[in-house]
Amino acid sequence: MENMVTVFLFGKKYEVPESLTIMEAMEYSGYQLVRGCGCRNGFCGACATIYRIAGDRELKACLACSTKVENNMYVATLPFFPLVKEVYDIEKVKPTQQIMMQLYPEIYSCVGCNACTKACTQGLNVMQYIAYAQRGEYEKCAEESFDCVMCGVCSSRCPAGISHPQVAMLARRLNGKYLAPHCEHLDVRVEEIREGKFEALIENLMEKPLSEIKELYNHREIEA
Repeated sequence: MENMVTVFLFGKKYEVPESLTIMEAMEYSGYQLVRGCGCRNGFCGACATIYRIAGDRELKACLACSTKVENNMYVATLPFFPLVKEVYDIEKVKPTQQIMMQLYPEIYSCVGCNACTKACTQGLNVMQYIAYAQRGEYEKCAEESFDCVMCGVCSSRCPAGISHPQVAMLARRLNGKYLAPHCEHLDVRVEEIREGKFEALIENLMEKPLSEIKELYNHREIEA
């Protein structure tokens, strides 16, 4: 028999195998996940979760799909957080410090508490990339925030109400559009996709069983 641990899901007590992730523990306990479950592999940020271990005062954040349960874990999910998402035309905005002031002025109210960094489910230095955004250093902001999955946990902990993921997204878009070196190879590939060059290949792949697709992926030819 597998070792069991006690977890509290949304205030209710359950006994679950210790080998399960939080998401698997929810399903083991009878919950049917219809939202907040996403990719299940730690990439999409849909399963943002807040938890605390009994006897520990620290409130922790994670992704439910990639975090194992612990004994006496109290869990609450945060599948959506209301970030501020400003509307802009990337063809019209420019990579100046003024555009960040105009669209996300709240970043200049940052008090340097570092709560965003401590809460990040990906371990990113969130406060640092916000500092880069404040100074208009969009290349550095884009690099520092590259692994952001936009789960919103950082913003849920921010006393200044900053929408960190959206600030980072703007920085990455500005960097990709105006600052990063132009990639002619990418232009060629996009045009090939538009012309339908790969449609037959995709249809052929879709007809294959999953096991064969995995085998093809594991032995694929990687370009130099």
